[in-house]
Amino acid sequence: MKKLKIASAVVAGALFCFAATAQDTNSLCTAIGAFEAQADVILVKGFGNVGTVPLDAGTLLIRCKETQDLSTGTKLYGLAVGLDMGQGGELRTLVDDDEVDSLLSAVDYLMKIKDTVTSLPGYEALFTTKAGFRVIAHSDRKEGGANTYVQFYDSPRTRISPVQMTQLYNLISIAKKNIEALKSGK
Repeated sequence: MKKLKIASAVVAGALFCFAATAQDTNSLCTAIGAFEAQADVILVKGFGNVGTVPLDAGTLLIRCKETQDLSTGTKLYGLAVGLDMGQGGELRTLVDDDEVDSLLSAVDYLMKIKDTVTSLPGYEALFTTKAGFRVIAHSDRKEGGANTYVQFYDSPRTRISPVQMTQLYNLISIAKKNIEALKSGK
């Protein structure tokens, strides 16, 4: 019964994913977002700040998440990634724990991407999570390297420097270790 309830929540979230346009509904594309959309249950949402990366357009926030259904004891884990733009403006999304390794690998690759990735003069390489958080490397010409960005859904891209990409990579690495410790009970 417990697995059926979780599966139903995930399937419902996936169905909403196709119609999702607002920032909060994009989280329904994730297992943790669908799990948190359950009705008629008490959910406890725990979070822990991992760190921030200051950007020109605001502050990138990385948090670990743990959500528990008290009726079944089921727990799901993930990340909450946000961009605090000040004056009450914030973009945020969820990343399932099974996406963290892929996100980490993508950030690592995009930090190191070479112009030889294509024979054409320009390129764009990007990684998108289930809920629409993107990490992007873009170059219009062979020389000079790529510019890197983060993007939430269809919002404007936010430039992120090589140093800030390294900070993002390090925070995701720390978050991954935190989630693994939570899951193992340590």
